Amino acid sequence: MISCPECDAVLEIEENELEEGDTVNCEECGASLVVVSTDPTVELEVESEGDLDDDEELDDELDDEDADDEEDDEDEEDDEEEDWR
Repeated sequence: MISCPECDAVLEIEENELEEGDTVNCEECGASLVVVSTDPTVELEVESEGDLDDDEELDDELDDEDADDEEDDEDEEDDEEEDWR
């Protein structure tokens, strides 16, 4: 029986299917957990915030790209309006 190190909820995961480095999510608290050991028992750690920062940076980059695309679309619409006149 494996439990979440964050909230102590029992995780419905087959221990023999896990390998070191695997990532699982706790259904109770939503924590992202990394398998750090499988011998002699499975040991989980909450994924470090440094890893989460990388995801946040990627989201910020994607948001910036979306904003740039919207500006380009507005410029094209302005050009089309001028051509019509």
